[in-house]
Amino acid sequence: MKNIRLIALVLFLAACGGDDDGPPRFDGTNEEEILDYISRNNLDATRSNSGLYYVIENEGTGDRPTASSNVRVAYKGYFTNGNVFDQSGPDGISFPLTNVIPGWTEGIQYFREGGNGILLVPSQLGYGSRGVNGIPGNTVLIFDVNLIRIN
Repeated sequence: MKNIRLIALVLFLAACGGDDDGPPRFDGTNEEEILDYISRNNLDATRSNSGLYYVIENEGTGDRPTASSNVRVAYKGYFTNGNVFDQSGPDGISFPLTNVIPGWTEGIQYFREGGNGILLVPSQLGYGSRGVNGIPGNTVLIFDVNLIRIN
């Protein structure tokens, strides 16, 4: 059962759809919704050039992963209304950053092993306009993440 959940999560995260030329250019989609969420929750978030927002609660002390690293991450994924759509157990799951949505590939690299924080992923760095597995298209995804280790 645990392996089925892991496989389902990897497929779920991998179903992103970006092209092979790197992450899509930020077009402002979801910007207002993300800024409203940041304000309502009094977050000190940083915006990257791609449009990803992230909060470093604890940077960690270990190595920093690269876009091609295999990592072990504990996480909780939810929408701006707080509804949780997925989460791992406290021991996390392992996966290659090449097999997940662009928001994760980029965002996890801001942490060091042992670090944790929040990724606020605009839809273009998530599942775009098409949606996946009950996640509607053009939806902001928020993840509480803990980078346990680089495998």
